[in-house]
Amino acid sequence: MRHAITLAALAFALVGCDGATTTASQGGKDAAKASTAATQAPAKKPFADVDGARIKAADKTPGDWVSHGRTYSEQRYSPLDTIDTGNVGKLGLAWHYKLDWDRATETTPVVADGLMIVTGAYSIVSALDPVTGKEVWKYDPEVPKAYARNGCCDVANRGVAVWQGKVYVGSYDGRLIALDAQSGDEVWEVDTVVDRDLSYTVTGAPRIINGKVIIGNGGAELGVRGYVTAYDAESGDQVWRFYTVPGNPTDPVESEAMKMAMKTWSGDQWWKFGGGGTAWDAMAYDPELNLLYIGVGNGSPWNRHVRSPGGGDNLFLSSIVALDPDTGKYKWHYQTTPADNWDYTATQSIILADLSIDGKQRKVLMQAPKNGFFYVIDRKTGELLSAEKFAPANWASHVDMETGRPVENPEADWKDKPAMVSPGAIGAHNWQPMSYNPQTGLVYIPQQEAVAYYEPDLDEDFSGKGNWHMGSQPIALPENQEELSGFQGMYKGNLLAWDPVKQEEAWRQPFDTIWNGGTLSTAGELVFQGTADGRFVAYNAKTGEKLWEHRANSGVMAGPMTYTIDGEQYVTVAAGWGGAWPLALGGLSEPAKVEPEARILTFKLGGKAELPPPQNRTVALPELPEVTADEATIAEGRQMYNAACGTCHGPNVQSGSVVPDLRYMTPEEHDQFAAIVAGARSQQGMPAFMDRFTPEQVTAIHQYVIKRAHDLKAQIESAPSQQAANRSDG
Repeated sequence: MRHAITLAALAFALVGCDGATTTASQGGKDAAKASTAATQAPAKKPFADVDGARIKAADKTPGDWVSHGRTYSEQRYSPLDTIDTGNVGKLGLAWHYKLDWDRATETTPVVADGLMIVTGAYSIVSALDPVTGKEVWKYDPEVPKAYARNGCCDVANRGVAVWQGKVYVGSYDGRLIALDAQSGDEVWEVDTVVDRDLSYTVTGAPRIINGKVIIGNGGAELGVRGYVTAYDAESGDQVWRFYTVPGNPTDPVESEAMKMAMKTWSGDQWWKFGGGGTAWDAMAYDPELNLLYIGVGNGSPWNRHVRSPGGGDNLFLSSIVALDPDTGKYKWHYQTTPADNWDYTATQSIILADLSIDGKQRKVLMQAPKNGFFYVIDRKTGELLSAEKFAPANWASHVDMETGRPVENPEADWKDKPAMVSPGAIGAHNWQPMSYNPQTGLVYIPQQEAVAYYEPDLDEDFSGKGNWHMGSQPIALPENQEELSGFQGMYKGNLLAWDPVKQEEAWRQPFDTIWNGGTLSTAGELVFQGTADGRFVAYNAKTGEKLWEHRANSGVMAGPMTYTIDGEQYVTVAAGWGGAWPLALGGLSEPAKVEPEARILTFKLGGKAELPPPQNRTVALPELPEVTADEATIAEGRQMYNAACGTCHGPNVQSGSVVPDLRYMTPEEHDQFAAIVAGARSQQGMPAFMDRFTPEQVTAIHQYVIKRAHDLKAQIESAPSQQAANRSDG
């Protein structure tokens, strides 16, 4: 069993309840006094003393943040108003806490009973004093660093759940772990993965409903079959499991829902490819209806003509599914993108609210998924109430309200020819959470304007653990920097205030690039959001006017939160660059110009703390070996690099600064290239790939890397004022 690193343990052992040091020589009289004092002292409220009643009544204790989205409705709205439009300019840093790994930082902290719980990369959990930021305990689930190969989008974790004195976290390698909230010691652990030969991961925060811990998983890019599982919060025993796509039709069918879903798939291969449909993030719960809502992801592979060649909607891909949280039984679904062909997940934020629509009060569910349409759905029945574009989208003209289906643009189908499609796979809105403010009636969306070039590859090899399942050619950007700059200009972000009743924009704040952070709205008429270029900003929730900002030292992706201690309001956000955009798209993310420095930042009125200067990793290009391969070998190396290495180190050997830019390898690293590919640095997060390549192919990849380093050298020498370029040491 793994144990927490508890910095306070020694103090607890040596210091009595009244703070005085006790020794073995003290007599029975003193012991009796201590016992009496302990009996007479008021009982201290235990850490994480949270249950369903407390989460349902969250607005009665607005100073806490006891669930991932604060409430079961996941609105990410706080009734706190001490910090408001009139005084937000006086916000200052109260404290900051450095996380262990400078990788994707996506956590939303939980605060309950005087304890803040945060997570970092590789699912490491830290308990902090919410007033000072001092570490109380830390728990490392010891995820093997080489397991990074089994995920699509960085070794991230979005947070924990707390319940009746325990903290629950999903580990990147697929375990669900319960910890003692006071000590950080492990209470129980279960393996949520059904097949260890497949590339399952867990990055999402668990939710707890009626004493059951609900957790999904990721891996649709790498050939898995999605499901959601409920475990007993006390014992860890499995209560139910709901598969999101059908399995092998010759095996027993798990449920009536899977019988229905199987009719929407075709061919004789989908279950061999996995099918996808992982539910890796969004959930919400309506206690009155006792319905759990889950967001389901993309198909595996992406290309529907490979996955399901005879057609079909492929349920429940890209769907919102309502379940009975006590049994896992299907209630209803709405599919946002039938027969998904573009990685248009429906795993983005699900928000519940009561809205007046056409003169009637409706219990609705709202989502702005990757596909660019904003959906308002009756959460009792699944009836679509409205759907309109909130971002540029050429894959469909509109949603037919008679059928509830999108009207696809035939030119966006890349079955026989390439297609430039918007939104791209990065989405019009990705995992970064949106928020809803019932005072303004607006939803605040980290919107993205993005495109992608899809080119079919009907002969792609899907075999092997840790290999991507797309049915498309690998991502390959222009190698010419001027051409790449033109592509960078096609990706723009906005903080978009959206009216869900009118289905129209209220206001926007534009950004030069995408991958900006999640949002928090408050009763102080404020919206908080971090930015990809390393700022934390407050806006007027009604008008969009920028009122305040603070340096964050790194790109901010996570959703902020707020709480009070002793009547003082704090605002917290996790900063730390990473994820799919800078990893898999490399050079396209360069306009953010940030490094992956992972910290928890907490602000209050009059805060005086200071951040250290941002990390500066500007170095000169090392001495380079000569290119010795011919053009054909280099072309082969480019193809293999972009297929296997580019998803982390960036297409065409141009990193997004999260992991090392291989153009900057030292002479020693060049000498060790084959050994590194074989696993010499697996404990530093560089997995082994010798199962995929022959020694000759490794040499071809290395020669392509060297060629790209020489390209960079020529670029630097052609611009005399640029004596160095940024690189990431990972």
